[in-house]
Amino acid sequence: MIADALGVAGGAVGGVGIASAGPIDLHSGRVSPINIGSWGGFPLRDRVAAAVPGVPVRLGGDGVCMALGEHWLGAGRGARFLLGLVVSTGVGGGLVLDGAPCLGRTGNAGHVGHVVVDPDGSPCPCGGRGCVETIASGPSLAAGRGPTAVRAALGGEELAEAAGAGDPVALRAFRRGAAALAAMIASVGAVCDLDLAVIGGGVAKSGRLLFEPLRAALADHARLDFLAGLRVVPAELGGAAGLVGAARLAAIA
Repeated sequence: MIADALGVAGGAVGGVGIASAGPIDLHSGRVSPINIGSWGGFPLRDRVAAAVPGVPVRLGGDGVCMALGEHWLGAGRGARFLLGLVVSTGVGGGLVLDGAPCLGRTGNAGHVGHVVVDPDGSPCPCGGRGCVETIASGPSLAAGRGPTAVRAALGGEELAEAAGAGDPVALRAFRRGAAALAAMIASVGAVCDLDLAVIGGGVAKSGRLLFEPLRAALADHARLDFLAGLRVVPAELGGAAGLVGAARLAAIA
């Protein structure tokens, strides 16, 4: 399928970039997406390389590729120190520092959904407790909205509709999620000296319902002088950000 797609595109192929759910292992080229159990240790880079012999293949996490895509052609143009976030069924992220993707030792830098914001909070699928993902992801926001009978059928869009209609419980859920995201962004901002955070994903489509309380909470948390210019903006590339970032990753290899 990969070879066929490249053939349709035409022209010489200079490189292939892969944006994969993680964790990933840059050294072995294997991926172990938490939400795809059958892919534990899957040799993704080697499988792709076999389809395009002689072409360099570079593997990256989907979060860092999203950040790189937004930095290159999206809302992050011009920023030097950027955090990209995808807030949807989970909370993923990636970092672009001094204009370059920050991959980390194993390729997993930027897993900000597992920054702990409530040490006594709910258990997380990662095995930890109180991660921002347990509070701010779409399912977590919906789960905190109301009675169990209501929660089961309530998704992020329905929650946004309820909040937009003034439902006080739904509004409270958004404020709680925004506060958790703000605490995490302020912490990452202090560690990495960020100038911008770009947020995409389904939850981010709720617009002001998320961004207004998030920016207000961030102003409370980011009090150090060097964080005064830290901005939070919605992503521009939508679902294409990871693909754009993977292409950029291949180009700068």
